[in-house]
Amino acid sequence: MLLTRLSVRDPLTGWPAGLPPVRHLTEHGLGLSAPVTFLVGENGSGKSTIIEAIADACKVNSEGGKAGTRYANTGPATALGEALDAEFTVEGLRLTRGPRLKRRSFFFRAETLINLGRAVSGLPGYWAEHPDQQSHGEGFLTVLESMVSGPGLYLMDEPEAALSFMSCLRLMGLMDRAAAKGAQIICATHSPILSSLPGAQILELSDDGIHPVEWDKLQVVDHFRRFLGKPDFYLRYVLDD
Repeated sequence: MLLTRLSVRDPLTGWPAGLPPVRHLTEHGLGLSAPVTFLVGENGSGKSTIIEAIADACKVNSEGGKAGTRYANTGPATALGEALDAEFTVEGLRLTRGPRLKRRSFFFRAETLINLGRAVSGLPGYWAEHPDQQSHGEGFLTVLESMVSGPGLYLMDEPEAALSFMSCLRLMGLMDRAAAKGAQIICATHSPILSSLPGAQILELSDDGIHPVEWDKLQVVDHFRRFLGKPDFYLRYVLDD
């Protein structure tokens, strides 16, 4: 483990203080107990907000990218990121706060990946092939397979956004191999495929805050099972007669 606990130093005011998961994090802190942690919840639940704040606290560009570098002028840290304390192990400090060129942290942010790719593709320490020259999903996998390897802290925000079923399985295998080599991964996701990774810590974000949950008790898993078993049960609420 590299990062073991998150806590908020000072009470927040304004957005995103009102989000129940952020309020939970402020009041109780959050322990990280496995090499791979998934944050799972509905749109607007606060997954991306918390992942971006973790990036700020770990000195990684919260717009995406590597520790110790900035591909864009992103301005100050997020409000939550400025208030967030991250507790590291000795190895975590070495890999995230050591000499700049030896830091091993990367934030894969699906929303801004194309901009990152245009800025750094082909540069030393990154990937050779430009994502614009591949399909959307192939570009995602090129970046992930180039940057997520060996010991390091890897943050991901909805990496499944462009991935097929089989590509999600491929990413799951990549996560498992990286974790076995000393990596720690924190991933915000909607994917019931990724979150089924054996041994992962799963935290569900909801109106009740942040709570650990078993994979088969996740709301998204229940919805997918019900939909695949009987699509009409859902479609009748969203389609015209």
